[in-house]
Amino acid sequence: MLAPALAERLTLLLNHVLAAEAVATERLLPHRGATLQLTLEGWPSLLPPPPVLSWRITPAGLLQWNGAEGLAPAADGVARLQVSVDASNPALLVAQALGGQPPAVRIDGDAALAGDVNWLLQNLRWDVAADLERLFGPQVAGVLHPVGRTLAQGLRTALQGLSTLGESLRARRG
Repeated sequence: MLAPALAERLTLLLNHVLAAEAVATERLLPHRGATLQLTLEGWPSLLPPPPVLSWRITPAGLLQWNGAEGLAPAADGVARLQVSVDASNPALLVAQALGGQPPAVRIDGDAALAGDVNWLLQNLRWDVAADLERLFGPQVAGVLHPVGRTLAQGLRTALQGLSTLGESLRARRG
């Protein structure tokens, strides 16, 4: 029940980051109509399964979530791209994301689209400070951003510790 809402919010965040950089949407424009699917490989069976993460590139160079069922590639044979992320350790994955470190991915499908998606993964970053300044003004943002950065660092450290604990428990069982 919660998964579709999370996928919708993720789509909004991705589109926010894409729209903030004109070069990002320009890179996706030639691929409009193509589908892109994100697969979380090795997802722990003890956790609820993640939602289907499949998007279609819109005529504006943004992403449209294909819904809980996902959609097949367009009938006209528009390229489909499969992006796979190792999610066997979700805590480490989140810790790396909080640190601005892109995940290691495997990309299969149309070479031109794969090149553009890889460029986006390597070069786009969410400018949280600029968004806070737009929402709250420069003085409030000047206080919120360092506090948020400190909280994110604490969460990152906790998740890395949890990740290390999980790896050691997995090694003992295996």
